[in-house]
Amino acid sequence: MNIGFVSTRFAGTDGVSLETLKWADILEQQGHRVFWFSGLSDHEPENSMCVPEAFFGHPENEWISERIWGSTQRDPLVTERITEVAQYLKAMLKRFVDKFQIDCLVPENALTIPVHIPLGRAITEYLAETNLPAVAHHHDFYWERLRFSVNAIPDMLDMSFPPRLPNLKHTCINQQAQEQLSLRKGVSSTLVPNVFKFEDAPPKPDEWSSDVREAFGLTEDDILVLQPTRIVPRKGIEHAIKLIAMLEDPRYKLIISHDAGDEGYEYKHMLEKMAEDEGVDMRIVSDRVAEQRQLNKEGEKMYTLWDIYPHADLVTYPSLYEGFGNALMEAIYFKKPVVVNCYSVYVQDIKPKGFQFIEMDGYVTRETVQAVKDLWKNPKRQQKTVETNYTLAQQYYGYEALSHILRPLFS
Repeated sequence: MNIGFVSTRFAGTDGVSLETLKWADILEQQGHRVFWFSGLSDHEPENSMCVPEAFFGHPENEWISERIWGSTQRDPLVTERITEVAQYLKAMLKRFVDKFQIDCLVPENALTIPVHIPLGRAITEYLAETNLPAVAHHHDFYWERLRFSVNAIPDMLDMSFPPRLPNLKHTCINQQAQEQLSLRKGVSSTLVPNVFKFEDAPPKPDEWSSDVREAFGLTEDDILVLQPTRIVPRKGIEHAIKLIAMLEDPRYKLIISHDAGDEGYEYKHMLEKMAEDEGVDMRIVSDRVAEQRQLNKEGEKMYTLWDIYPHADLVTYPSLYEGFGNALMEAIYFKKPVVVNCYSVYVQDIKPKGFQFIEMDGYVTRETVQAVKDLWKNPKRQQKTVETNYTLAQQYYGYEALSHILRPLFS
């Protein structure tokens, strides 16, 4: 079949873009052809259509978003603008389907998280009017985000996020989302967890990445504790600081790969003050981390996150909430021991598979600290642990597992 992926953005290293590439890879292996419709794209023009108005950061959509969240009353002009943009995007969708002879659409989070209301409405109306088969890939539902709880568009959320249509199949990345979708919308779905290409061996340090520790100012004796996330409150980074403080060993250095983002810098400032008070050496290396290897303005190397993982001695993942846990899978892929907080999706979906992590349940205990010390003193046990995790992840979250799930969905 000719399969058309639809979203606001297919570019960069955000979770939706990365997971979509994995789906596309598997579907192409199964003999399908893949095409792309989005507002921001890094795909080739010959197999994609880029419509700027479909990007959530487009000025028209930002104007709409400013007027629908945090209020329960909607101005008639907002309704009018949503309708006009939706009609335009629906026309562009039709052009996309006709141009590439699309047999099946795959809305990627576009019918899930309401960051682009007109696009969600356009997809819903197009599917209802054409009866074209579709498979929606849901990552983050609006009811999982506090910022969407007060809004002026309950009618549109009910209509399109996601819609209930006979020609639309639904897939969710965790059991909790699956249960809530059934409860709130009355539709069944297929569980399709995020995956990783465990079939390929992880890359080893090369000439470019061999000096990562030196670039971050670490010595050979230092223990690199990697926090491979952005600095946002739900990542629970304060627990990583507390863990290192309780280890009472100056060799442990907390390296945070990414900076704060669109959620503000208050949390970052709190972490910096906490690390100072606790005597923890915390280093934010976002100025040396990029999506691609390159040189910065000072002529210094910029490393990718994958350049850093091989040098890590321990990975902390103390998240309070995650839709799944991509960074957790990366840590398993690079065969690193992990300290993980028991967030709900981990407890329900990942832990029962038999993975061996150092766990904390909402806060760092003496037992957590002792478990880190014991694992560090026992290299053989550490090696056995990471190998076991790798084998389990390959079985449950590898490309082969994804292939088995997708085949009947698109048959």
